[in-house]
Amino acid sequence: MTTNKQRLIVQKYGGTSVGSPERIREVAKRVARYRNRGDSIVVVLSAMSGETNKLVALINELNPHGSSREKDVVLSTGEQVTIGLLSLALEALDCPAKSYTGTQARLMTDSAFCKARISKIDGSKIQADINAGKVVVVAGFQGVDSEGNITTLGRGGSDTTAVALAVALGADECQIYTDVDGVYTTDPRMVPEAKHIPKLALEEMLEMASQGSKVLQIRAVEFAHKYNMPIRVLSSFDDGDDGKSTLVTREEDIMEEVLVRGVAFNKDEAQLTITGVPDQPGVAFKILGDISSANIEIDMIVQNIATAHNGTDGTTDFTFTVHRNDYDQAMKILNNTGEKLGAKNVSGDDKIAKVSIIGGGMRSHAGVATDMFKALADENINIHMISTSEIKVSVVVDEKYLELAVRSLHEAFDLDKA
Repeated sequence: MTTNKQRLIVQKYGGTSVGSPERIREVAKRVARYRNRGDSIVVVLSAMSGETNKLVALINELNPHGSSREKDVVLSTGEQVTIGLLSLALEALDCPAKSYTGTQARLMTDSAFCKARISKIDGSKIQADINAGKVVVVAGFQGVDSEGNITTLGRGGSDTTAVALAVALGADECQIYTDVDGVYTTDPRMVPEAKHIPKLALEEMLEMASQGSKVLQIRAVEFAHKYNMPIRVLSSFDDGDDGKSTLVTREEDIMEEVLVRGVAFNKDEAQLTITGVPDQPGVAFKILGDISSANIEIDMIVQNIATAHNGTDGTTDFTFTVHRNDYDQAMKILNNTGEKLGAKNVSGDDKIAKVSIIGGGMRSHAGVATDMFKALADENINIHMISTSEIKVSVVVDEKYLELAVRSLHEAFDLDKA
């Protein structure tokens, strides 16, 4: 950690923030201002807005089923352009800068191409450049495995790169610059009355990200939560450095414990149900094992109490949710499993959505779930599934009721008056 009141800040800028030469110049001016007032700055960049989609389109045109290793070689080039351009823009402002690709930054990952996970970072070279007074500009979204292969971290991986670098370098704060000025009680595009949240706990942000909030990438928040790294969300489109922001920090640094902090939602969900399977030890593994082996993530799970049919052995029903992109593959696998188990029926629904209320105050207040269910019942919205944690209640509803559900819950918990 830096001393003598000099701060080390890691700043991450997303694709819209570096989407044109003009935007890159504005980022350079902001970075230079921070450095000129005495801060040490490490910058993590995404590719220019739309560039990754162009690269994916080129891949799909030539060989969509090609090796993931070669896809990562292509996908990693977008960030290499922006780090070089920003470094040149900083040099034009007499601000010494040095760019690093993921490989040069020694950001080590596993070998899961297109969705690699960071294993360690050797920050010695970066630290040496920081000590020499340079702004270090690092390519987000990418790393290198133990064999020297280029890897990418998956969509939104630049947030993860920034937080991981902040942890490795002992930064005072990780700043995530986007096209919004912080976290809101829900998506303002759906609920115009949504309120800006100046500060919230890392655990609350982790739940909001996992339940559908798109402001921060969930793996980045997991990293920050594990290592207590403060994240500040800001807009790169605000003039100056005193605009609104949201500080995501340790729970003990939050003065006020709010009952419900916000409403998150996710419409990228699909529901699958298998009925009439034998109620016996290991049946859950038999149902979900092949799904997991196909690298399909399972979200919510409900298993009904065993029932007896006409004096036969008891059977049970099993329902779970997956990402909508995995729905077709999961249904195919579940149908095969159903045949093996002699299931009565296999069905699915890819027109559902998940809505969640989140808040640290739920730990010490009873009746929050009841209030949530009443608000939905008052709007005649049927609940398919329920999942809870200490600071979250999630429900699955028909997708057509999503906006109504979010609006009614936002109003029911007075979030429009926050």
